[in-house]
Amino acid sequence: MRNSRLRTAVTTTAVAAGSAGLLAGSLYVVHTEGRPGGQEARLAGDARAGRPATGQAAAKAAGIAGRLGDRTTGAYVDSAGRPVVTVTNAADAAAVRAAGAVPKMTERSPATLRKVTGALRSSFSDIPGTGWAVDPATSKVTVWTDDTVTGTRMAAVQRTTRRMGAAVRMVRIRGALHTLALGGDAIFGQGARCSLGFNVKRGGQDFFVTAGHCGNEVRNWAADQQGAEPLGTTVDSDFPGNDFALVQTEQGGAGQSAVNLYNGQAQEITEAGEAVVGQRVFRSGSTTGVHAGSVTATGATVNFAEGTVTGMIQTTVCAEPGDSGGPLFAGSTALGLTSGGSGDCQTGGVTFFQPVTEALQAFNAEIG
Repeated sequence: MRNSRLRTAVTTTAVAAGSAGLLAGSLYVVHTEGRPGGQEARLAGDARAGRPATGQAAAKAAGIAGRLGDRTTGAYVDSAGRPVVTVTNAADAAAVRAAGAVPKMTERSPATLRKVTGALRSSFSDIPGTGWAVDPATSKVTVWTDDTVTGTRMAAVQRTTRRMGAAVRMVRIRGALHTLALGGDAIFGQGARCSLGFNVKRGGQDFFVTAGHCGNEVRNWAADQQGAEPLGTTVDSDFPGNDFALVQTEQGGAGQSAVNLYNGQAQEITEAGEAVVGQRVFRSGSTTGVHAGSVTATGATVNFAEGTVTGMIQTTVCAEPGDSGGPLFAGSTALGLTSGGSGDCQTGGVTFFQPVTEALQAFNAEIG
């Protein structure tokens, strides 16, 4: 449920936050940059190059799948960069083909897969370090466990998944699933450090979105650890269940929505969209800068120690503590907010993102 303590907007005093305005993932006025690395400039260049090759295919697949509704198990971009949408009958296959995508007959119906995920939810949603998502490419539900799931807890997971037979695929995730807030740097408040997501507008006023697990902990945000450069006030936060928060910025503190690429440049953000399996995506964060990867699942359920979050985007993009709330994007399209995961940017890992479209809808906001 949303944190009711944070629902009331607070009037703030006017403080300039730098003429360039706020950047997703960080701020122009912040002096501490992301961790330097040899691939940083190359990734930033890729991110600025416009919509990635998979971006148009992903947008087409998402649009077609949205129109099919519960008649599809999902959509993805295949290895050839083509938009693929799963269907259950010839009529829908013809419609998908006519819309410019590749239809794929699913081995299991959407209703069957919903039954599987429902059984998983009722059986072990209270076990941290577990999660699941429908894989549209295989018509199976992928169930993952991290290294903390052992003994009786692992036995409980295995009992449930065995009953599902071939409809379930088990995957072990290295490390421990956790949210990514940290005391330290970037956008600060009450000992916590997170990353700014996207600048947004609501009712003509300036806000930004970040992770809900950050918003639950922090009311007043600043650009420095001492709190001398106020940024704004958390006015709404939702975690667990979802993972997004809305921060009203100080007057004049936000500008056009753009992502910090940590090379002195920024990627303009003009719209919000839905992520699609197989899509190449980028993440910016205050701890590790810019990193790239692919979407491996959408609609994922993740059982953190703090509670369950549903509807998540699963990716191969790495992240570390302090990157929470930072933006996931493809070209000029906003996709998600960094939530949590396992691993790090030295050895790799799995990271989950809150879809930004859900946050915008919940807050009645739009990309700034």
